[in-house]
Amino acid sequence: MEFLKAIILGIIQGLTEFLPVSSSGHLVIGSELLNFHDPGIAFEVFLHVGTLLAVVIAFRKDLLHMVRALFSTPAQRKADAELQRSFMWNIYIVLATLPAVFVGLFLKDSIEQFFSNILVTFTMLAVTGCIMLLTTKFKNQKGAVTGTKALWIGMAQAMAILPGLSRSGSTIFTGMALGVHRETAARFSFIMSIPAIIGAAVLQISELIASPPSSSEMGHVMVGMAASLISGYFAIILLMRFVRKGQLHWFGYYCLSLSLVGFIWYTLQ
Repeated sequence: MEFLKAIILGIIQGLTEFLPVSSSGHLVIGSELLNFHDPGIAFEVFLHVGTLLAVVIAFRKDLLHMVRALFSTPAQRKADAELQRSFMWNIYIVLATLPAVFVGLFLKDSIEQFFSNILVTFTMLAVTGCIMLLTTKFKNQKGAVTGTKALWIGMAQAMAILPGLSRSGSTIFTGMALGVHRETAARFSFIMSIPAIIGAAVLQISELIASPPSSSEMGHVMVGMAASLISGYFAIILLMRFVRKGQLHWFGYYCLSLSLVGFIWYTLQ
């Protein structure tokens, strides 16, 4: 694998993992355009590591509060509303992760076949575009995350395993549709991505151990990981600005345009 391809795919992974435009969809399209269909299991795992580090760095304060809350007493949480909220978010993140765990353990092989069908990717990009346009309908939500809402948001995350269906877009949209404040929904979406990203990497560990990268391949892997980390961090910052301004619909136009171009390209092939 060439360094340039590693950098390009790393940037694509970092940007699209968090922007509501589907990382899996863009990686499928990117691999098709670069004529590079098998980047290797090590490359895939370390791209996930790069995006994981990006979200940990971006939300380090929230994560530290959540860790601190785990070691707090009920009396401490009762006296500190922020500590109580952080403690409950630990529970909600677990609930939101359960649907993705189920899909990863029992439906992974069935869903993987869709990644070889680029028409599925273009179709799901159109779905992502539509739900991003619908975010304009949710303007004054001020609600918080609850256990039930977390589970529904988790179901949206599980559905987003399909290529072209954005994980961040689906989860933020679902949170907003359930009445959660848009910035709260976005922060919850990002933080709940941590166990999802870790889970995706863990599912590939056995393959990585069986086929470790060579010393020459490791250079490409690390370059790709660095690219995904840096681009992922800036993607988070950018998306949070769009969320605060209520401008997620712009990503909808992008996804619909990309889907249309994709269908035209496929038809002309």
